[in-house]
Amino acid sequence: MAYSDRELLARLIKCEAGGEGDIGMKAVATVVMNRVRVPYGEYRRVGKGDLRTIIFQRNQFDCAMTTIRGRPNLRNIYAANPEPIHYQIADWALAGNRLSGTEIALWYFNPFRPSCPPRFPTPAGGFNTRIRQHCYYNPTPLYRGT
Repeated sequence: MAYSDRELLARLIKCEAGGEGDIGMKAVATVVMNRVRVPYGEYRRVGKGDLRTIIFQRNQFDCAMTTIRGRPNLRNIYAANPEPIHYQIADWALAGNRLSGTEIALWYFNPFRPSCPPRFPTPAGGFNTRIRQHCYYNPTPLYRGT
């Protein structure tokens, strides 16, 4: 299916953070758009400022994958049916807005425990904040060389 960037982002927001409330969904949308807009590092080199390329970059967002570790991923962006709030948050992010506290974050994940590791996904990401179930990470100086 050929979805617009707006549709893809709304579907990703619903799938990745649909149960996280407005703040959690805005935080996820901020990270995605930060990857699109970052002026250096892997996401600039690989994504070239293209939202679709960022979303579908290999092994980045579980919701963008139809299989995970060889098994069907039934919770993906193709199965997500966005509601008006998901489109509103996608429009908010596409307009250049960023959630305070995640303005430069490039990564997030759910650790399924109360604490967040100090680094993620490698030493290139340093812990910044926790919002709902997800931990958010800012790039460290090591990220520039990725």
